Amino acid sequence: MRNLDITTLRSFVAVADSGGVTRAAGFLHLTQSAVSMQLKRLEEMLDLSLLDRSGRTIALTASGEQLLAYARRMVALNDEVISRLTHQAFEGELTLGVPHDVVYPAVPQVLKQFHAAYPRVKIHLEASYTRTLKQQFAKGDCDVIVTTETGVDQGGETLASKPLVWVGAPGGTAWRHRPLQLAFCRRCVFRSHIVTALDAMDIAWEMSVDTESDRTIEAAVSADLAVHAMIEGTQPPYLEIIDHANALPRLPMQHINMYGADEGADEVRQTLVSLLRGAFGGMPSQRLRAV
Repeated sequence: MRNLDITTLRSFVAVADSGGVTRAAGFLHLTQSAVSMQLKRLEEMLDLSLLDRSGRTIALTASGEQLLAYARRMVALNDEVISRLTHQAFEGELTLGVPHDVVYPAVPQVLKQFHAAYPRVKIHLEASYTRTLKQQFAKGDCDVIVTTETGVDQGGETLASKPLVWVGAPGGTAWRHRPLQLAFCRRCVFRSHIVTALDAMDIAWEMSVDTESDRTIEAAVSADLAVHAMIEGTQPPYLEIIDHANALPRLPMQHINMYGADEGADEVRQTLVSLLRGAFGGMPSQRLRAV
């Protein structure tokens, strides 16, 4: 197995671009003899003649021209890797704010992809309520936030528009019971829409779980003690969308918005913004279960 050396390829590219060993040596801050030795070593390893030295100036042979295209790409890729992993421009911290209910499944893949691209940049994930996140963003405590809203404020960008759906325990029957048992967080932005929709259909309901904990809600709903509402596609695998056949009201559309996608942002933030667009914009809709 023979391995090409990046330093040798860099010298070869420099000679091809400058038209001579002397100029290339000056550009690379090496001696002329060092560059000549690297070229000789490269030719010996490949067992090819890469330079035509018969004239007054050095020219590339056919093999040299073919190698040059590969050499440029390999040197450029090497420099990109070194820059991404070690350059101070790609160090630092970012704070990303996301509502509890839309962290899954999009955000984990965003964090994984971002870390692969910028391993030296630390992301702080702030999971909270939309109202709280917008307050933090206004104060500069978050660099980028995702929100769930019925509209979008100035400076925001809608990543996806999806309906609210009723969710319950797999195969559960809590949705059939009256009064309907609900489980919601006290500051959930969906809560008022749910109550208004139920009252409009004259459906009796009780808030059986009124808490600050998403885990408490998930436990109650997965135990078939109550029902909940989530944006379609964000429900965890241990809950499922209820096909209620119009026994429950249809719920309004919700916008998943993003704030902080400034056009003048640096490359690191632009990458995070691009990953969020792709992850939330590509969220699949999930099929309803049969009753």
